[in-house]
Amino acid sequence: MAKKVLIVEDNEQNMILENDILEIAGFEVLQAVNATAGIELAIKEKPAVIVMDVRLPDMRGTEAVKVLRKNKETCDIPVIFVTASVMAEGLEEVKATPNSSYISKPINTRTFAEEVGKSIK
Repeated sequence: MAKKVLIVEDNEQNMILENDILEIAGFEVLQAVNATAGIELAIKEKPAVIVMDVRLPDMRGTEAVKVLRKNKETCDIPVIFVTASVMAEGLEEVKATPNSSYISKPINTRTFAEEVGKSIK
């Protein structure tokens, strides 16, 4: 059975790219275009890993993960933040999030699926 990956990304081109790479690698991909939908889908589907943009239209990805960490159903799901904003304060915010890592944008299309796979327990 394919491992489920939830992508939370508001940029359509990034969503298509990440989705295609992960599907080709054999993952079952779920999609959400904002944090609220991502939280709801994570609780409902319990993916093996969440690929989360940091800057989302309704709340920051790190805030969404704080919500997920408080829910016993989703508290242990690893999160990979995908962000173009690797400024010092943004990086601290991501690094302070338990059970998470980050990949900077633009993603490396050759290694993206492997990096996602490594975070699955």
